[in-house]
Amino acid sequence: MENFNADKNFEALGLFLPPAPAPLGVYKPYLIDGKYLYLSGHGPVQDDKSLIIGRIGESLNMEQGKEAAQQVGLTMLSTIKTNLGSLNKVKRVIKVLGMVNCTSNFEKHPFIINGCSELFAKVWGEENGIGVRSAVGMGSLPDNIPVEVEALFELA
Repeated sequence: MENFNADKNFEALGLFLPPAPAPLGVYKPYLIDGKYLYLSGHGPVQDDKSLIIGRIGESLNMEQGKEAAQQVGLTMLSTIKTNLGSLNKVKRVIKVLGMVNCTSNFEKHPFIINGCSELFAKVWGEENGIGVRSAVGMGSLPDNIPVEVEALFELA
């Protein structure tokens, strides 16, 4: 496990990090407390700083929702890399809370949030990249984003 390298794992995926978002309210995007890194709720920021917009079950289908959740994960990785310098500063994922902006009859919230969870598992490996998780539906999310995720990590 000593040769584990989250930065190299991310590079191997061939994905790109969007710009780390600046807070749009009165909060910190991240907070370090001892050996824990807390990330505030993140949305799906794209490379041009715009947000993916839409509601699952209405203007977006399940696959588009899952892709939006992956984009949220990339946005979170960007916050980590921008502020801590390296994804290797994170030892493991502890907890993920995924919120899905969806119609009231939508029931596949875990499928959507897997877009983020699968990314974390690829970056930090299955042992350290998968933590406890909740995936819940919401009547709305800020700016009509389809997915918001907050997470707790243990620092290396």
